[in-house]
Amino acid sequence: MKPSHIEHIGIAVKDLDAAIAYYEKLLGSKCYAVEEVIDQKVKTAFFKVGQTKIELLASTDPEGPVGKFIEKKGEGIHHIAFAVEGLQDALKVLADEGIQLIDQKPRKGAEGLNIAFLHPKSTMGVLTELCEQPK
Repeated sequence: MKPSHIEHIGIAVKDLDAAIAYYEKLLGSKCYAVEEVIDQKVKTAFFKVGQTKIELLASTDPEGPVGKFIEKKGEGIHHIAFAVEGLQDALKVLADEGIQLIDQKPRKGAEGLNIAFLHPKSTMGVLTELCEQPK
């Protein structure tokens, strides 16, 4: 597996509208997409910074993964995502190398990407997401 680039950095926020306003000022650009990912219990907002995106994540359910993250750790960086090709094959290679997977197979994420997460216990505490453009 060889990632082509950092696809995005996910940032957990309590108030999506306030976070969008802050990042619009900070980056000098408008949020280009807001999307709810129902199965992940999250609403997302995206910004482009060069080739990398910033993904703001606001929980739609306190029992969802982002809601639990904010409850435990507060707002802040939630995960880093890398763009890969051959996501299913990459997951097999990583599992064979002893990396603990959260997702055994790709699933649909925001912006229509196929995604899978690696467990922070195997990634030095960093929740890691792998993303692939659907074919």
